Amino acid sequence: MNDGNLVILRGSEVQRVLEGRELELLQAVRAAYVTHSRGGGSSLPHSTFLNFPDEQRNRIIALPAYLGEDFGVAGIKWISSFPGNLSQGLDRASAVVILNSSQTGRPEAVIEGSVISAKRTAASAALAAQSLTDGEKDTSATLIGCGLINFEIARFLQAACPQVKTFHLFDLDPERARHFKDSFQRTFEGSAVHVMPDLKTALGRAPIISMATTAIKPHIVDLSVCAPGSTVLHISLRDLSPEVILKSDNVVDDIDHVTRAQTSIHLAEQLTGNRDFVRCTLADILNGDAPARRDAEGIVVFSPFGLGVLDLAVSKLVRDIAIEQGLGTVIESFLPDPWDKRSGQA
Repeated sequence: MNDGNLVILRGSEVQRVLEGRELELLQAVRAAYVTHSRGGGSSLPHSTFLNFPDEQRNRIIALPAYLGEDFGVAGIKWISSFPGNLSQGLDRASAVVILNSSQTGRPEAVIEGSVISAKRTAASAALAAQSLTDGEKDTSATLIGCGLINFEIARFLQAACPQVKTFHLFDLDPERARHFKDSFQRTFEGSAVHVMPDLKTALGRAPIISMATTAIKPHIVDLSVCAPGSTVLHISLRDLSPEVILKSDNVVDDIDHVTRAQTSIHLAEQLTGNRDFVRCTLADILNGDAPARRDAEGIVVFSPFGLGVLDLAVSKLVRDIAIEQGLGTVIESFLPDPWDKRSGQA
């Protein structure tokens, strides 16, 4: 790219680039986790939450990051979550990713980020399921919350764990569950999908459970209905009571990041005064530094805060492929000339 130019990638272009690349995204997310686990391989400040005093569910989050080694990219994701958008026929989340050169710091790309965010979240969940579940034994999954994130998790679960062919759905809004089922059946041939009548039934139907809701405080106080050895992908982070967390085998993506913002993990820390209930990170398991499970019959809960390094890994993949394919709009000379040239002093 010419110095001073900026490439812009629309959502439709991001979707086109990523279509059918689930296995590549899984590899990119795995590599990002491993790189981040190596101390100097990344820089990851805490996410910043912009909250709105008149509507607690609405927020916009800034996730700055640097991912080194084979990635060599810096940038930020700026993502909003407005659940009320759903009643207006809009997606809950919208986002933009800005990629900067790690050599000069100059912005090089502006990329629609909601597609990237959903797919990196789903790839992370599927990678955890692949790492934490019992090989080919687990053939079904339950999805709590019938929105985009769980739809993408269903997609990536089928790529990471091909043996998973049956899905059970539950949503507080039965109409959303029915709509999700219809979309699922049109998209995923060869897989079965069933809507569950209530949360308790849904929790007990499958050994893999993905929670992707808009809950802002815990509403699940008991997992005893889950099958022994279940894996809970606690994507929305605030569904489980701290007491449930303390009874579980807890795996996280980054303990310093997830123990914030009143997540269930954070509430458990406040209750106990320590973080001893977190056994390890997913990277520890990927690196072979920790076993997949504490015990075969216990319930393992994966609580990923959602790391900006994952957004960078996937955004870099999107940017590189898009440029190869001639996609995107290049804004030439987006950045100004050096100030001394502009002032006529050169």
